Amino acid sequence: MSSTDDPPSISGKRILVTGGAGFIGSNIADTLISDNDVRILDNLSSGSRSNVPEGATLIEGDIRNDDDLERATESVDIIFHQAALVSVEESVEYPELTHDINVTATVKVLEHARRESARIVFASSAAVYGQPESMPISEDHPTNPTSPYGLSKLAAEQYIQLYMDLYNLEAIVLRYFNVYGPGQMSSDYSAVISAFVKQAANGNPITVEGDGSQTRDFVHIRDVVQANLLAAKSEASGVFNVGTGESVSILKLAETIHTVADSDSEIVHVDARSEDIGRSRANITQIKLTLDFQPSVSLYEGLDDVIVEN
Repeated sequence: MSSTDDPPSISGKRILVTGGAGFIGSNIADTLISDNDVRILDNLSSGSRSNVPEGATLIEGDIRNDDDLERATESVDIIFHQAALVSVEESVEYPELTHDINVTATVKVLEHARRESARIVFASSAAVYGQPESMPISEDHPTNPTSPYGLSKLAAEQYIQLYMDLYNLEAIVLRYFNVYGPGQMSSDYSAVISAFVKQAANGNPITVEGDGSQTRDFVHIRDVVQANLLAAKSEASGVFNVGTGESVSILKLAETIHTVADSDSEIVHVDARSEDIGRSRANITQIKLTLDFQPSVSLYEGLDDVIVEN
């Protein structure tokens, strides 16, 4: 059985998805809408109203605003906290804003979750690890973020742990690796896939930064949704990587997209990005053992999804 073809079932719950008009949040909400009362809190700064599933209640507001949070969290059972500033480059330019959205607002979400005795599933990131010291990257790998974005996610994780210890808050942290899938706007999570697919579809050169030897663990949105639902249903707590346990070089990715898209584009090399992470691959042993997570979308299948859309 494919886990993502038959995602874990949650029913009869009041659920809040912060950032639910964005790529990941809207896919989570869409999976839950048929059997639950689903609310979405989003200021639509990067998400789109068109992503909100029919039947969900959209609260157009800001996670930094207590009144908006009060309306959104009233009587909720589960909070999927997806809202964040996710651009690494933007976080370098605006570190204070990044902290405000990703840390201070998360503390506000935690306070409201505590009042409602709601369970939180928090979207963190592999960016907390920084430059990896070993492969694959397990959850106990040293955390040494190289951007305000990565540091803000780590700080939010630590607040979550503190709330669990002090207030018995039910919470679980998911560290996403490179999430991709159809319907995704270009983003730091998988901008390279979006860029390569568009270049291949338009017959433009497919531009590989540096020699293309850098590796990434690309995880399909259906598997990310599966991980979130498993985390919400579980009584487990802690931190879990969400990836495939496999990695691909950026050059191999370009060649694969070129093949799957049946493109005439030329693959060309451009200057490497400064401070780029060299290697990345998730160790997913813990999420498999604890949450029974099984990634089931191969990179080839997932790329076909994206290419068909384009």
